[in-house]
Amino acid sequence: MYGGRITSEERSALSTYVGVGIAIVLIAGGLYFFFLAQKEKRETTGFDPNRPVPSDAVLKRRLKAEEYFVVREGGTQRAFQNQFWNNERTGIYVDVITGEPLFTSLDKFDGGIGMPTFSKPISKDLLVENVDTSHDMQRTEVRAKRSNAHLGHLFPDPKSPTGQSYAVNSAAFHFIPIEQMKSEGYEAFLSLVEKK
Repeated sequence: MYGGRITSEERSALSTYVGVGIAIVLIAGGLYFFFLAQKEKRETTGFDPNRPVPSDAVLKRRLKAEEYFVVREGGTQRAFQNQFWNNERTGIYVDVITGEPLFTSLDKFDGGIGMPTFSKPISKDLLVENVDTSHDMQRTEVRAKRSNAHLGHLFPDPKSPTGQSYAVNSAAFHFIPIEQMKSEGYEAFLSLVEKK
């Protein structure tokens, strides 16, 4: 470069360097977002008892507003206007926060209240029961032990095979149908829903 003028060869080389630089930045950005998406998928797919429970800030981003309202603010969905109240498919109901299986379709029955109703959980050890005196009532609140997610309430129920019904909110769960359990990391739980 003499006298401040750029020759056509220098302009061509400069364009090549700029183009290569932009390509490198785009590839690096693409790889970053790809690995970020893979990390998010690993954190939300299947159940891993060693995976830490996400913080409320992460949950606020990850969950739908209604899911967050139910599991973290103790909210209740409207009867007959929620996703799983009349779901009759075979599968498992997993905690929306941790992915831990809590209920199976084999223990679901029509409680006549417009909410998913179960006669029992997969294991009582997975749940915590608390006295709930809100709304001038005395009820038994049910929460997921691991995530501390509000699920719903436990009631005595003569129509239930166990004499109890777990009336829960659809928003507290993801439903994993039997045909997707293996691909979504729940193969170990297939025996819970295979009819005997």
